[in-house]
Amino acid sequence: MAGKIQIPDELKQTLPPSKWGKVLAATPIVMTVIATMLAGLASSEMTKAQYDRSLAAQLQSKAGDQWSYYQAKKLRSAVARNTLDLLAATAEIKPLEPASLTGAEAATLAALVKNELPAADFAKFDEPVQKAMEAVESARPEAEVSARLAKIPPAALAAALTNAQGAVLAFDNAAKPINKASDKFDELLMPGDKSVFRSFSAARLRYTAARYETEARLNQGVAGVYELQVRQNNFTAERHHRRSGKFFFGMLAAQMAVIISTFSIAARQKSFLWSLAAAAGMAAVSFSVYVYLFI
Repeated sequence: MAGKIQIPDELKQTLPPSKWGKVLAATPIVMTVIATMLAGLASSEMTKAQYDRSLAAQLQSKAGDQWSYYQAKKLRSAVARNTLDLLAATAEIKPLEPASLTGAEAATLAALVKNELPAADFAKFDEPVQKAMEAVESARPEAEVSARLAKIPPAALAAALTNAQGAVLAFDNAAKPINKASDKFDELLMPGDKSVFRSFSAARLRYTAARYETEARLNQGVAGVYELQVRQNNFTAERHHRRSGKFFFGMLAAQMAVIISTFSIAARQKSFLWSLAAAAGMAAVSFSVYVYLFI
């Protein structure tokens, strides 16, 4: 970090009493301010990079949870279907009659008798989000994924995540009454007619398999959005890291200008050394402006 530069009085006396002399005297101070500013920008960009890395790790953990839900529900769906196949292979299964479910609501009858699930409102994403998600799912190169994510503001991904989570919650709320009714009829029908109970069990297995399949697809949508957020934060962290390094190089150039301009005063070679210091300072400022605007 550049410190404050003090010009001895005996050196100041050697400066010409003109605007050029005043500029020469002020050059080390101005370059010190610029070096300090660039050091602050480099530190700020590195802090942002660390924050984005940390946030990406948190989002990756959440994405992992959603993928775990997806795999578990796909597995439960497969188990239910296999159990249904075994039941059908070992006993005669008659269609479940609505009269067997006395007092059941319309949604329960539709699910167990007609095998009709509650409507699942799958989240619909904007075109840029959908294309980025497809690029990730198809394992496209990171450069292509990065280019697509660059067109998506973080607020758009946050809105997509809210929509996907809302779709999961809506389906879960719609299925809860059917699940409770199914558990109730399981207890009621088990002690009765075995043929009716087998029909109910088969209907329940079909409903369970279809429900878990739908829930898995809904969790897949949430996990996909989390994956996009992870990649977006990683790309942003890389950008901040690059900017930090370039601001650091700009700070070094500005400090070099401070040293050269100070030597210019001390050596009284004001023309050549001050010109060199000015060139270094202008290069530092120009490079830093370029990094700030375009990197």
